[in-house]
Amino acid sequence: MPVLGFGGYFFRARDPAALEVWYRRHLGVGAGLVRGQAISDPGSEWVWQAEGGPVVFQPFKADSDYFTADRSAMINLRVSDLDGLLASLRTAGIAVEREETMDGVGRFARVHDPEGNPVELWEQPAAET
Repeated sequence: MPVLGFGGYFFRARDPAALEVWYRRHLGVGAGLVRGQAISDPGSEWVWQAEGGPVVFQPFKADSDYFTADRSAMINLRVSDLDGLLASLRTAGIAVEREETMDGVGRFARVHDPEGNPVELWEQPAAET
């Protein structure tokens, strides 16, 4: 197969500039960032350098209640230190709406961006040695 991986996530926003700032500030996601830190490599103004790892690509049934029915998609971001991130989000007044653990898969939490888009945060289980 010629597909090498996930290349981007594009979505409509009422206020793209404000939403870009929200994702950068609260989740460290956005163009010109590596692990939440700004970089100045040529061409980086469009690219977020994500850390390699697993990506789930999964259609859901149209009537699924896993995320809100008024949205057709949800982004899932792999994170480290979920507890620290959730504390930071709560301090910023961002509601954490759902937390759960799935054996062998990891821990999950759900927030919504300022435009109501669901964002799932996923911390994989620690590697066993």
